[in-house]
Amino acid sequence: YFGTFVQRREQLQFLIRYHRFISFALYLAGFCMFVLSLVKKHYRLQFYMFAWTHVTLLITVTQSHLVIQNLFEGMIWFLVPISSVICNDIAAYIFGFFFGRTPLIKLSPKKTWEGFIGGGFSTVLFGFVFSYFLAQHQYFVCPVEYNSETNRFVTECEPSELFQLKKYSVPLLLQAVLGWETVNMYPFQMHSIALSTFASLIGPFGGFFASGFKRAFKIKDFADTIPGHGGIMDRFDCQYLMATFVHVYITSFIRGPNPSKVLKQLLVLQPEQQLNVYRTLKSHLVEKGILQPSLRG
Repeated sequence: YFGTFVQRREQLQFLIRYHRFISFALYLAGFCMFVLSLVKKHYRLQFYMFAWTHVTLLITVTQSHLVIQNLFEGMIWFLVPISSVICNDIAAYIFGFFFGRTPLIKLSPKKTWEGFIGGGFSTVLFGFVFSYFLAQHQYFVCPVEYNSETNRFVTECEPSELFQLKKYSVPLLLQAVLGWETVNMYPFQMHSIALSTFASLIGPFGGFFASGFKRAFKIKDFADTIPGHGGIMDRFDCQYLMATFVHVYITSFIRGPNPSKVLKQLLVLQPEQQLNVYRTLKSHLVEKGILQPSLRG
C-alpha cells in the first residue's frame, strides 16, 4: 500500500519495484557497520545489544506489519481477535477471582485453572456474538482498497459469502434445548470460534512469556505509563502471537485469488505479453464453454 502513494510520481516508482532489495541493502549496511564497530573489550555488550535489537524488531515491527495487513483484509479481522484477547484477559481474572483454587503455572502464581477455563468459554461466546454484530456492516467486513477516481482508500464492496446470512441445521442434541431446528448465522461466526479458541488457549502464553521475561530481569512491569497497571506492553503481552495467527489463518483458509491484483500485474506487462495472456485466457474460456467457439480467432 506504500506503492499506492508513490506510484503517481514516476521518479519514485523505483521504490515500489525494488523496495525489498533497498530494505535489505540498508540492513546489510547496518550489519557491516556493526561488525566494523566491534571493540575487543566490549564484544559481549555489543553482541548483547545486537541480539536485543533483532528481538525487538521481531516482536514489534513484524507484529505491527501483520496487524496492518490484517486491517486491510477488513476491520473485522482486527477487532474480533484483539477484542477476544481482551475479553479472555478480563473473564479469566473474574473467574479466577471468584472461583480460582488451582494454580495454573508457576510463572504467574495468580493464574488459576478455573480462570483459564472460564475465560476460554466466555471468550468463545463473546467472539461468536460480537462477530454477528460486526458482520452486518460493510465498514467492518469490506477489504480496504484504493480508489483512483476519488484518490482515497474505501471500504465499500459486495460482502463475500463469509458475511452473508446462511441457514444452518441445529444439532439434534441442541434442538431439544433451544427448540430450533435451523438457525441463521454468518459463516464468519464459525471462523470466529477458531480465533477465539486461539485467543483463549494460546494467547495467555504471551502473558506467561512476558512474566518469565520480567522475572528474568527482576522487574515488576515493563514501564509505569499506566499507574497500577505498568506500561503499554504489560497490557498487550497476550496480543503477542494473535496477529501472526490471524495472518496465517487468513492466508491459509480465507484468502483467494484477487482479481484486482491480477489485473494490476497484467497492466505492467509488455504489450506482447498481454496479448499472449489474452489469447491463452480466451482459448481457456472457449474450451470451458463460457465463450462461443465462433469467437475463436
